[in-house]
Parts: sequence; structure tokens; C-alpha cells
Amino acid sequence: MKTFFTEIRGAIMATLMLAVVCCGIYPLVVLGFGQFFFHDQANGSLLVGKDGTIHGSRLIGQQFTSEKYFQSRPSAAGNGYDATSSGGSNLGPTSQKLNDAIAQRIADYRTQNHLATNAPVPADAVTASGSGLDPHISLRNATLQTLRVAKARNLPVETVQSLVRANTDPADLGVLGEPGVNVLKLNLALAALPEK
Repeated sequence: MKTFFTEIRGAIMATLMLAVVCCGIYPLVVLGFGQFFFHDQANGSLLVGKDGTIHGSRLIGQQFTSEKYFQSRPSAAGNGYDATSSGGSNLGPTSQKLNDAIAQRIADYRTQNHLATNAPVPADAVTASGSGLDPHISLRNATLQTLRVAKARNLPVETVQSLVRANTDPADLGVLGEPGVNVLKLNLALAALPEK
């Protein structure tokens, strides 16, 4: 019986020690490491205005519908860019519903950006990302929207093009993937310009 209680006491002490290490010390070390070395990323990569207002995260897209702003790629996450419902539509390439949606998006994109009815449209302008939260659009997509935004804001096209370049993130490590334009950062830069 004495051996039994010794074993129980040892098991309880080991459980308590592991609980302190795994549920207390380890999370605090990881939190401290993240806050010290990766402060911005650990806190959500938030975009904060000059007045202290949080406009969103540079890692999560938002929906824009006004002609004065660049439009993000479509989202299948909840009601559009809902971070609690991240995910794709799960519609496959043989889905008629997906094909109809893409055809409608192509027609809408051409109309909104004053393109010819047979003008090529970038894939990211008409298809959602796997997460539905992608904050970037391709340079081609941004270039095709530039004229519309410049006209709606009564700005020189060169001014809008320079903002696109300033808000383009390079390919990861310089070679992985393609450069992408962060739509939220770009639209916040546009909003900061004086109205004409």
C-alpha cells in the first residue's frame, strides 16, 4: 500500500510540474519571444491611422465597392472577408455555379474598369483565394483598376500608379511567388490624399 501511495504522489507531482511548465512557463516564454522579436506580427500586423484608429490588418483583406477605391479579389469566407469563416467555396472546376459566378465577375470587372468586352481579365480579379482572406491583388489587376480610380478621384494617373508601386510587396525572399499589391494599404494611402 505504501508503494501505491508513493506512485500516486509521484504521478501527481509530475502532472503538476508538467502543468506549470507546459501551461505557464512555456507560453510566457513564447509570448515574450514573439513580443520582443516579432512585435508587429504577434499583435496582428494592424494598420493604425494617425488618429489611433485601427483600420484592419495588413494580412487580412477587406471588401471595397466604391469606384474611388481599388477592389480586392472575391472572397468566399462567410459574408466576404469574414476571418471567423476563413475558407474557399469548395466548388470544383466542373461546377456550373462556379463557372456562372466567374463569368458574371468577368463581365462586371470589364464594365467597372471600362475594358473591352473581350479584354483579358486577371484570374485573381474573378476567383477567391483558398482562405478567402488574401489581402493582395496582382500588379496586373491593380494596373487595370488604376484608370478607374484616378478618374473617380480626379487624380493624375501617375499619382495613382506611384501609390500602387509604393504599396506593392515583393515576392517572398525575392523569388517565391509574385509581387502583390496590398489593397488595404493602397486604399488607405488613397484616402489620405486630399479630395479634389
